[in-house]
Amino acid sequence: MKIIKTKFKGLKIYRKNTYKDNRGYFRELFVNKNLGKNFPFEVMSYSKKNVLRGLHLQLKNPQGKFVTVLSGKIFDVALDCRVKSKTYGKYFSIILSEKENVSLFIPEGFAHGFCSLSDNTIMHYKCTNYRDINSEVGILWNDHELNIKWPIKNPILSKKDRSNISFKSFRKKEW
Repeated sequence: MKIIKTKFKGLKIYRKNTYKDNRGYFRELFVNKNLGKNFPFEVMSYSKKNVLRGLHLQLKNPQGKFVTVLSGKIFDVALDCRVKSKTYGKYFSIILSEKENVSLFIPEGFAHGFCSLSDNTIMHYKCTNYRDINSEVGILWNDHELNIKWPIKNPILSKKDRSNISFKSFRKKEW
């Protein structure tokens, strides 16, 4: 396994091993010894092509996420919402796919979102905290201030994600 640091403190890319032969392949999904964190909560999502989910974070009970694509391909975004961070308000993006066997660790304090670039995309998340609906906040995926270079123009959004707040509103609130 190769761990690649990014310019965002704690945000890391994990290029994991795949062992192929004439039967198929065997793949590493998660190795906790390199993270040193507890992951008590696991979830998965299924998305059709052009579905966009996010940008989501939990404030009172923040979640770190180890994100892996099991099937398909996504454009993944992590937005630094840690006020004291040098990269506050900046985002990191990466293409993750089943073929690449690359995962992303997103530390607590980041908003996360992705759009599915293929049909039948299955995502797996290992989370450092349980879901807390009362602590959830959503930031608009297409906020002009953030200027995220999404690869699609008209995504399929949930009702909840269509009503997310601007980053300016997020900054102004006293959480």
